[in-house]
Amino acid sequence: MADRVVVFVHGWSVYKTDTYGRLPERLAAEGAARGLGLEIEHVYLAKYVSFRDEVRVEDISRALESALRNEAPIAQALAAGKRLVIVTHSTGGPVVRDWWWRHYGAKKLDCPMSHLIMLAPANFGSSLAQLGKSVLSRVMKRFEHVEPGSGTLDWLELGSPDAWKLNEDWIYSTPSWKLAQPVFQFVLTGQSIDRSVYDHVNSYTDEVGSDGVVRVPSANLNSTYVELTQAWDRATEKGPELVVSAKRNAPRTAFAVLPGLSHSGDKMGILRSVKKSGAHATVDAVLECLAVDDAAGYEALCTKFEDLTAKTQAAERLELQDGLFFTTREFVHDVTTQLVVRLRDSAGYSLGDFDFLLTACDPEHENPRLRIPSPDLLPGGFFIDRQRNSRSKSTLTYYLNYDVMAGCPAIENEGERVRAAQPGAASLGLRVVPRPQPDPKDKKSKLLVHYATAELAASSKVLREFVKPNQTLMLDIVMKRVVRQGVLKLTRGERGRDFKNEDFREQEAGPSLD
Repeated sequence: MADRVVVFVHGWSVYKTDTYGRLPERLAAEGAARGLGLEIEHVYLAKYVSFRDEVRVEDISRALESALRNEAPIAQALAAGKRLVIVTHSTGGPVVRDWWWRHYGAKKLDCPMSHLIMLAPANFGSSLAQLGKSVLSRVMKRFEHVEPGSGTLDWLELGSPDAWKLNEDWIYSTPSWKLAQPVFQFVLTGQSIDRSVYDHVNSYTDEVGSDGVVRVPSANLNSTYVELTQAWDRATEKGPELVVSAKRNAPRTAFAVLPGLSHSGDKMGILRSVKKSGAHATVDAVLECLAVDDAAGYEALCTKFEDLTAKTQAAERLELQDGLFFTTREFVHDVTTQLVVRLRDSAGYSLGDFDFLLTACDPEHENPRLRIPSPDLLPGGFFIDRQRNSRSKSTLTYYLNYDVMAGCPAIENEGERVRAAQPGAASLGLRVVPRPQPDPKDKKSKLLVHYATAELAASSKVLREFVKPNQTLMLDIVMKRVVRQGVLKLTRGERGRDFKNEDFREQEAGPSLD
């Protein structure tokens, strides 16, 4: 008798259950052989609608809870004390995480799920989601998908408020494998590109550090939340410094980059490429996940997966492909990192008009110019991409080359130099230039509400503790909202005077309120 019910949950805009490939039957057969208590009749394939614009991730997670409670065999199994194993692909990861947190985690209730195994999950979104329906449809049809649903795409867009909330809640939660009824989470992804489905019009499908759809740092739940608050000196009316007011690392989560796998497709897809027989990295890794049944086993697999990730990324750093006329094309796959930056002010309002700059310096260099933090001192090639969320203008996502930031050795192919060694940055900092700001040449500001430039000093500590390989940093920046006394004035002896035509812009705004 099987002691676990297995449910597969597919990704975005899937409309065929064959998207699961042969993984369900492989797990049933090989899991039984390993004594994992899995049987084919206890494997369920989810079917949910994500290609209708009105359907949102929250709706799908609510429907999942209803389906689990109303499907008689599953309900009976759960009532008998059996637990769920849920295997997801792509958007299925955020869907099940939303379900788990919404119905159990936030309510401090025991969850019927024991294992959540996510394959290439878009936990922090996907760079493709912002392309728009027409372009994205063309790209995704190459993966045999259909027209996208904007409701689901809203969640998947990098820096979405929905993803931010779920990931911040996760970072501040108790490690799920330490709960009274533990939930063991696993993230498995690839970083290879299936060039047969590469879209030459869109470079995101060939992005370094991704599987063609989801970036490695976007899949990884090992992440960091940092809040920076602007210090404000009322005497000088300046706030040049950002100070760390909160910092927290997410609970350790088992994470592995598997060799030779892309997001989708029959040839290299992390899910679809699983055949009826034969060695496959996904099958082996999932079976290892299913074998975990206590905290010690989970910790051991976390370490084993870290070693596997390092081995995979070292082996795949240089990709060679045959080109025309007996030439060889060379692709360098560096390790990457991601920053999701959100700006708001001390009153809680979002900031939409600002410049966000990363800076570097060498505080011990003999040249004084190199001791001053500047964006010009960052190593060449560190920057890969930047996106502003279309619904939350205060949120930016930066995608960076971690190897270039931290420094990395040269790459050679058969004795020939492909790329020279990268020295890296000695330090990292940031500068925020918000608007509106008073004119620095005007000693008497006429702005009633404004902001001031602030900076986090470049240091090796920021680079070492905040920005980590294969991970996402959630950076929450709180700027001082400067409100001046000119917003409201008291007067007397002017009964009935109409002041609507007075030009407040020509009057001195006065000192700040605090």
